Amino acid sequence: MQAKGLIKFVAILCFLASIWMLLFTVVTKRIENKAKLEATDEFGVVDEAKEAEILRSKRNEKVWMGYTYKECKDKELSLGLDLKGGMNVMMEISLPDILKALANKSVDPTFVKALETAQIKEKSSTSDFLTLFEASWNEIEPGGRMSRVFGTYEFREKIKPESTNSEVMSVLRAEAESAVSASFNVLYSRIDRFGVSAPNIQRIGNSGRILVELPGVKEPERVRKLLQGTANLEFWETYENSEIYPILVQANDVIKKMLDDEKKASAPVVDSSAQVANLSDSASLAALSDSAGLAALSDSTGLVALTDSLSTLDIDNYPLFKILQPAASEQGMSRGPVIGYATTDNMAKIDKWLELPQVKSLFPLNFKPMWSVKAIDKGETTYTLVAIKSSMDGAPPLDGSVITDARVTTNKGFGVSMDMNAEGANVWARLTADNVKGNRAIAIVLDGYVYSHPSVQSEIKGGVSEITGGFSSTEATDLANVLKSGKMPAPAKIVQEAVVGPSLGQESINSGFLSFVLAFILILVYMWFYYSIGGLTANIALLSNVLLLFGVLASFGSVLTLPGIAGIVLTLGMAVDANVIIYERIKEELRLGKGLRMAVSEGYKHAMSAILDGQLTTLLMAIVLFIFSSGPVQGFATTLGIGIITSLVTSIYVSRLVVEWMLSRNMDIKFGNKLTFNFLEHTSFNFLGFRKKAYIISLSLCAIGAAFILTKGFSYGVDFSGGRSYVIRFDDEVSVENIRESIADSFDESAEVKQFGPANQVKVTTKYKIDNQEEEVDREVTDKLYAAIGQSFKSTLTYEEFLSTDTNPYGIISSEKVGPTIADDMKTDSVVAIILTLLIIFIYITVRFNNWNWGIGAVIAMTHDGLLTIALFSVCAALVPWSMDVDQHFIAAVLTVIGYSINDTVIIFDRIRENRRLYPKRDWHSTVNTAINSTLMRSVNTAGTVLVVLFAIFFFGGETIRGFSFSLIFGVTVGVYSTIYIAIPLAYDLIVRKEQKKSSKKITK
Repeated sequence: MQAKGLIKFVAILCFLASIWMLLFTVVTKRIENKAKLEATDEFGVVDEAKEAEILRSKRNEKVWMGYTYKECKDKELSLGLDLKGGMNVMMEISLPDILKALANKSVDPTFVKALETAQIKEKSSTSDFLTLFEASWNEIEPGGRMSRVFGTYEFREKIKPESTNSEVMSVLRAEAESAVSASFNVLYSRIDRFGVSAPNIQRIGNSGRILVELPGVKEPERVRKLLQGTANLEFWETYENSEIYPILVQANDVIKKMLDDEKKASAPVVDSSAQVANLSDSASLAALSDSAGLAALSDSTGLVALTDSLSTLDIDNYPLFKILQPAASEQGMSRGPVIGYATTDNMAKIDKWLELPQVKSLFPLNFKPMWSVKAIDKGETTYTLVAIKSSMDGAPPLDGSVITDARVTTNKGFGVSMDMNAEGANVWARLTADNVKGNRAIAIVLDGYVYSHPSVQSEIKGGVSEITGGFSSTEATDLANVLKSGKMPAPAKIVQEAVVGPSLGQESINSGFLSFVLAFILILVYMWFYYSIGGLTANIALLSNVLLLFGVLASFGSVLTLPGIAGIVLTLGMAVDANVIIYERIKEELRLGKGLRMAVSEGYKHAMSAILDGQLTTLLMAIVLFIFSSGPVQGFATTLGIGIITSLVTSIYVSRLVVEWMLSRNMDIKFGNKLTFNFLEHTSFNFLGFRKKAYIISLSLCAIGAAFILTKGFSYGVDFSGGRSYVIRFDDEVSVENIRESIADSFDESAEVKQFGPANQVKVTTKYKIDNQEEEVDREVTDKLYAAIGQSFKSTLTYEEFLSTDTNPYGIISSEKVGPTIADDMKTDSVVAIILTLLIIFIYITVRFNNWNWGIGAVIAMTHDGLLTIALFSVCAALVPWSMDVDQHFIAAVLTVIGYSINDTVIIFDRIRENRRLYPKRDWHSTVNTAINSTLMRSVNTAGTVLVVLFAIFFFGGETIRGFSFSLIFGVTVGVYSTIYIAIPLAYDLIVRKEQKKSSKKITK
């Protein structure tokens, strides 16, 4: 093997890098286990609030090798919602509403009709909404100018009467992009404030959709309200710090008295001394409560009270200042509206204290404290508290509806320039004039958080002004988007949702881990038994593969899901294929009388082409599946794709290094035993002789399958049909028919009820009001569900307990919601994925084997396998006790079967090609039969190991993917059959016919 030293060096680096990345997961789990232990009382009950508080306090603490807990958490191998529990939400920004706002709610007939037409087209199109709107406009009024609708006062500088439709669309795209970006930033800020560990939020292309994943969330109703709330942009006047500070001192006295009265001195307040300003001794601080003391703060000497060491102060006398750092320094009291600083773990307590009636009465009636949206430290743990001056009616003097435009400026640093309409310009001029004296600040607030509080330098007329504040480019862009979003209602609605309860998540971890371990052990034992010492080298390669695979997943920040574990387990089964090909070739060379070293060298050399062709075709399928899927199925494609690459590396190079090391020490390496070395070696089956009967059998099976599909149809999951789905666990066995009758009485249309796993679990699917995206409908559906089946529980279950399995294992253990638009998109993407996979593989085979006949045979065989697998879902939907719904797992199953089928086919194609080069005068019939017979042991071994793996997933992988693994068991079996009796014979017939035509032409000539 050439460059052995380099390969060894690179391999060691890769393994060390994988171990390094996985150590972050070990570190975070150790810290989290310790936090859980600290939060557990003597009765074994975990205080989750205390546990979360402990972890938050460690967020920026260096816990390992100079890394903070947050940094370690970002690098760990994260668990998906189906393993950890939590919520997955697809939000959609309403682009039609954005266009209506941009057109000032125009009633122009063409505009209204184009909007309606585009919305109808969107349900069955993959194009973005703005493209559909433009096409609809041109269909309804060819040549009609959009500028008459969008040439509003606000866009007078951008859209002129003579502007072309193309120019108008450019403006609309920019404005819509800005609105979606602003909504994304708002959602990101809300989620960040929610306190979820390792949340994920990302935009989905240019569709206006935003994916939000919140692992560990146990309050789905609260999340829905949080995510779907309307963003409110407001401008508020502010108080000066010096006006509020003396009241804070009085508030501190009231809070101390309250704490003393409640006798809670034994429950110490969280110590945030690292973020608190250094206070003085009690005598000095006491002076701050009178006017003389406050006046003293205007000079630096009076501020000695704020700069002494905290250790010299009896801090228990100052509970408020213990967690709220005053806005002051040695130079004096800070100017502006900021009245203090606090860390995230203390903000809620400060809010609670300031809302106490006895404390609130101390402040002016129009005092309204608000937190900043941006942290002031690099660790993002400390925020400012701003003193807002509210109006008596609670309405802001100015809101975001007056903003017509906002853009980033670069005059002496990044800033934001904003334009207002005439009404806003007048109010803005008065507001700034009233606050010029003393350079008072005006706060820009979104969703109750302060984005900026610029000081007013002079009266601003004309409605054009610039906001500066030491912004970075990103911060200025975000603020500009926030300001612009104020004039455009871009409501975000939940169009897809999945909720997994923590108990189901833990069960998935247990079942997934069990299936993984069992399958892995079975493969290791089988390879050792079948290939003896050679099998042990293959096992070392497999172990290396697992290490590399998990290391790469952690490096890429991938999320491990239950289908992802299935992908890993399936990868292990398919990874064996490369070793089987290599070892079978080595055995062939040994039978020819070659020495061990030569046989090993020739075996690896001749196996390389077959391995690359087989694995690359499967990799192409995984890439297509990754592009055209989402959620858990994308996780399956990710692990399968990465696993194929790592298995190639370990099977070809790692196992070779081990074998070479053993040979260098003159070890006698066996690649089989008396039972296995010559097993199926001397077969001479006439496979081609059975091909016509196989054609008839396959056509018959495909016809029967097609008949079932056309007459019986499928049981569609909500992925493809739209609707809401709930998996409900009861505390005793229930009758599905009784549950179905109870639910049918509660809904306007019948709901589908199936047993899901054990006899105490059912899956309820309904399309009730799925077109209505109002959040109240979600509550209405669960209300009806509880009213219908709440009495079916043996013990009483409250409504709250029914909605969450946080404190009990019964009730709704998982739920899913998919809007009709999302469902249509998934159908389209799935069809495209299957067609594209067939096309790509056809092109690859045709190019690789330099003959389109090979590609035709392979594609027809793959279509055969795919059709029979699809038919399986129709036939078994009502016959088996596990779910056989057509959903994303269905598409993953079909594509995986296709990928496995072509992998098997390509191996034999490769052997036929090799035999043709070695024996060019041998007739095609003998060449093909010999190739199938010589690779028969490889086919049996690979199919056997993959089936062993799939059976492990089927029995122990959990209910969620039982139907998926069942279809793969069927598909792999059919794939072996189709390779031998469909793909190879068809290619043979086409090639022979082509050669016969050539021969007949020569004879004619």
